[in-house]
Amino acid sequence: MKPSFLLLLAAAVLPVTASAFCGFYVARADSKLYNQSSQVALVRDGQFTSITMASDYQGDPKEFALVIPVPTVIDKEDVKVVEKSVLDHLDAYTAPRLVEYWDRDPDEPIIMFNPMAPGASGGLRAKRTFSDGARARGVTIEKQFTAGEYDILVLSAKQSDGLVLWLNENSYKMPEGAEPVLDSYIRQNMKFFVAKVNMERQAQEGRTWLRPIRVSFKSRKFMLPVRLGTVNAKGPQDMIVYVLNRNGRVESTNYRTIQMHTNKNVPEFIKSEFADFYRAMFDLVVTQEKMSSVITEYYWDMGWCDPCSSDPVPLKELRELGCTWLKGDDNARPEQGSAFITRLHVRYDSEHFPEDIVFQETGDTQFIQGRYIINHPWRGNSKTEAAKAYFKGLPKRFEDEATTTASLTGWPMERVRAKQASYKDTSKEPKEQ
Repeated sequence: MKPSFLLLLAAAVLPVTASAFCGFYVARADSKLYNQSSQVALVRDGQFTSITMASDYQGDPKEFALVIPVPTVIDKEDVKVVEKSVLDHLDAYTAPRLVEYWDRDPDEPIIMFNPMAPGASGGLRAKRTFSDGARARGVTIEKQFTAGEYDILVLSAKQSDGLVLWLNENSYKMPEGAEPVLDSYIRQNMKFFVAKVNMERQAQEGRTWLRPIRVSFKSRKFMLPVRLGTVNAKGPQDMIVYVLNRNGRVESTNYRTIQMHTNKNVPEFIKSEFADFYRAMFDLVVTQEKMSSVITEYYWDMGWCDPCSSDPVPLKELRELGCTWLKGDDNARPEQGSAFITRLHVRYDSEHFPEDIVFQETGDTQFIQGRYIINHPWRGNSKTEAAKAYFKGLPKRFEDEATTTASLTGWPMERVRAKQASYKDTSKEPKEQ
């Protein structure tokens, strides 16, 4: 059983252009690839911020405690419990993915593809009183209410040691080392949003899992408090942040923000090892960056996709996350230019991320997609000059794919070449492409 969970908030690349392409997604690198991971949907509109949090907490729900520093007192109407499927949809929509193509018969005439032509594929825009003893500890209970299966308290405190003592006395088990982090927030006059599972209410609702919880507030600061999430962590943690706004790509101002490698051609065997491939590539980038960077994996206009790797995210789900400016039918997608999503991936610990992550909206309109490409070679037996020239060029192409894979992952070239040599083609080209 894990201890009580104190949640967070607690290289050159080629950018993807907006032209359409024909191809088929065969795998995704989603949040399930990582242990000790959490997902956060962060909505920003002016000074309005809405944060929806989900974690991979496993253990007895009665041991779960969520403590979030917030800039102001949170009211009941500012808190909402959200279904996990909403964050899973964002994950599927933005995850790095593998796409495959099939080489044509070299004797066939080449037909130029106009991505902007009508009909072109690609999805173009088309009952307890907690106040007892609180004052003696310098703690004030500003608000107390329920949200779904959670009992909520909003606290303010004068001293961190009194806050930690009061929380522990009231069965909110704070891990060792929390006090100095809490003290830094107290000195900023921040409040503390505290959530705990009401076991009786959860049983009545028939739930055996913890749903994400959304907190909304106004603040001039556009930031994500992550330091509390490092206090009881057993090593580095992964966090995937989906930032939704209407002003373009989002990046960190106090940590280096980089783009993940993308648009890379990889060998055919990666189709069955894509999860291992992406995880190794991400691990290598984190090592090269000394685990001190925020990594951009995706940025796009929510009004269209090219192509869509999952069903478009409807207005209903986006509004549940806090995109209140979006109007229209629940099942419709946003109008183009009305909402953007930036997927950021962070591996962090207290040593390498000593400060909360501060963000800014860049206004950048260059779209980014984590995309890795398999080109299946043509395996016919033509003897024409065109076919001979085609086959003559394949060894260099295969070697380039192997070199790229080894450099991206750190895998030994011998291993990559051996995998290439032992690969048996079982792929079937779709009838329509």
